[in-house]
Amino acid sequence: MASDDLSRIMAALADPTRRAILSRLAHGEATVTELAAPFAITMPAVSRHLRVLEQAGLVRRRQDAQRRPCRLDTAPLRTATAWLRELVTEAGGGAGGRSAENSRPLDPAPDDAP
Repeated sequence: MASDDLSRIMAALADPTRRAILSRLAHGEATVTELAAPFAITMPAVSRHLRVLEQAGLVRRRQDAQRRPCRLDTAPLRTATAWLRELVTEAGGGAGGRSAENSRPLDPAPDDAP
């Protein structure tokens, strides 16, 4: 997966409303109206959230007569999970961070550079 795809996935997951939409879709297909019901936001706002999720590949829509139900696509979630798992492994895997055996220094963040 290209890093741009991973960036889109992570950006989509960064918003709590989008995460709630994905949680709802984990239980089955839903229309935009059904997805909007628990939120105190406008339908256009929900549609914008769905567009971000679609662009990240996390949500798919299909035509069903006059309805366009949305469904969760878990493939991008598996990709992000694999990347996160690899990151944790590289960092030593423990709750405290890096292990003593993994003494290779991590690259400093741009702000940490001298």
